[in-house]
Amino acid sequence: MTLFDPPAPLAERLRPRTVAEVVGQTHLLGPGRPLTRVLGSGRLGSLILWGPPGVGKTTLARLLAGEVGAHFIGLSAVTAGVKDVRDATAEAERLRGRGQKTILFLDEIHRFNKAQQDALLPHVESGLLTLIGATTENPSFEVNPALRSRARTLVLEALKPQEVRGLLERALTDPRGLSGVTAEPEALDLLARLAEGDARRALSTLEVAATLSNPVTPDAITEAFGRHLPQMDRNGEDFYNLISALHKSVRGSHVDGALYWLARMVEGGADPLYVARRVVRMAAEDIGLADPQALRLAVAARDTVEFLGSPEGDLALAQAVVYLALAPKSNSVYVAWKNALNAVRDGAGPDGGSLAIPLHLRNAPTALMRVQGYGKGYAYYFDDPEGSFAQNYLPEGVQLDLYAPTGEGWEARVAERWRKLRDAHGEGETSGS
Repeated sequence: MTLFDPPAPLAERLRPRTVAEVVGQTHLLGPGRPLTRVLGSGRLGSLILWGPPGVGKTTLARLLAGEVGAHFIGLSAVTAGVKDVRDATAEAERLRGRGQKTILFLDEIHRFNKAQQDALLPHVESGLLTLIGATTENPSFEVNPALRSRARTLVLEALKPQEVRGLLERALTDPRGLSGVTAEPEALDLLARLAEGDARRALSTLEVAATLSNPVTPDAITEAFGRHLPQMDRNGEDFYNLISALHKSVRGSHVDGALYWLARMVEGGADPLYVARRVVRMAAEDIGLADPQALRLAVAARDTVEFLGSPEGDLALAQAVVYLALAPKSNSVYVAWKNALNAVRDGAGPDGGSLAIPLHLRNAPTALMRVQGYGKGYAYYFDDPEGSFAQNYLPEGVQLDLYAPTGEGWEARVAERWRKLRDAHGEGETSGS
């Protein structure tokens, strides 16, 4: 570094130099824990480090290589390609000739496509390369099964607020840190909470705040932190977890939870129309006939979002979500529909019998069909209510019990009519098939 070079960022300067300096991840590095045992044996196999940003995946990979005396090659899947893998392989071949092992660290391994990941397989399998992949995405979805089977997946956790605070205190006392800077305890507490377990973000914010105030105050932290949007990869696991959290909050009738997760999705950049479609699904699946108005409101919210766009249409989504959360719940139609599909797929009917549509239920638009008996004997309800109830509406010999109303909302009011209709059809005692 020359006199005119800017210093490295605080997070880079404070990178742990030994495993003992690593903050957090005690479930991996504590006494008797997986990585501690691995390092004790001196044999390091391929690993996939899965965890949120700023928890030390890159740092840990470098330290592991140092602990086992291996040569470290670092690549980012964002910019690297198959050629870079070939170059790393060639370098590993040369070093193996001198008796040295090579660790290939591939940051954001989920960015590699299937062909690129497959290019690593023979070298990992032969032991030429020990692969350490880092990813913020679920390896079950983003890493090829063949590669996953050759690497052990370790889950890294977001740092706890007290761990982040300890790291901030180190930044103020370590010679590599912020020399001459102090901070009010309340400022450190605030930043430890705001960082959401991301050490890199915490240190970067502290570094900026130190240029605004010394001692660093809570106001300086707030100004340096800026507006923080919760991270959400619109094609990643977090996105679908947010959808799941929203749906389950609506189903559980927790209004504040439903609004919070909706706001997280909207602020995170989710497609409002996609969210609206999921809200319509919630109305059909979980409210159903307990409140038939819910589906109408959800569809109206979807139309409003399409007509107005965001942010104007977001309020309609919020209105629909609050309504659905407050509404009585019933999944009776959802269950009945699954039962009906299963009955059809399983071939519900008498052993060796026919699932043919009964003649009296068939359409008879031509004379030939009428001669063949199509529609014969059909009792039209408005002409013959008693005969209508007496006739069969399922294939011969088939008995089904698919739908059962709940005691919620509108269904509670029509449950008695449902029972009377079943009795009129002579189905009051059936138990299903």
